[in-house]
Amino acid sequence: MAKLTVFFKYKAIDSYLFENGIVHIGRDETNNVTIDSLAVAPAHAAIIIRDNESTIKQLNDNFPLIINGQKVKECNLHDNDTITIGKHDVVYNTTEPVDKSKPFDSQSLENTIVVGRDSFDYEPDGDTPLPPASLQVMNGSNIGKVLSLKKPMTRLGSNGSGVIIISKKREGYFVSVLENVGVIALNNIPIENNYIKLNNNDILTINKVSLQFFLN
Repeated sequence: MAKLTVFFKYKAIDSYLFENGIVHIGRDETNNVTIDSLAVAPAHAAIIIRDNESTIKQLNDNFPLIINGQKVKECNLHDNDTITIGKHDVVYNTTEPVDKSKPFDSQSLENTIVVGRDSFDYEPDGDTPLPPASLQVMNGSNIGKVLSLKKPMTRLGSNGSGVIIISKKREGYFVSVLENVGVIALNNIPIENNYIKLNNNDILTINKVSLQFFLN
């Protein structure tokens, strides 16, 4: 089974689950995934989902298909690949059962996604680059683990137990909530629907796990 999550301007706007078969993506309402934008072709791309692999194909030469920042005609998809279609990003994942008894674990720390369109413009203008940053786990079984925030967008948490997104922008690093379940807070203040810039030594909480943000 495959999961496709559609993003627009750093926000998830739709999510779809598909079994084996062909998934059509485009502007026309007959598509399995419809993206209402003139930057998207009526029939833009098709994903062939099989048990062991998924392949995406461009359907219209006048509308580019971009995977992880690279233009392609056809390629295999892997977990966390970002499909850029017009001004939207579609993140591809294979799905697995959600265990809600585990609010946050080591697999969650590895669960990062890249929104490829932003990889071209997250560096600031001028001579002073955005400093690299990381998160360090402050408690639990993964205490001490450091997660570098190298990608334009990083997803942390697990479905059904709370998920946050950290976006790397010209102005700095920003946190927002993708799935608001349990306790999700910044410095003990609930994040809710806010879009907040992170400061050095801020503490993020996702349910029972605390992570400290720091600039390297």
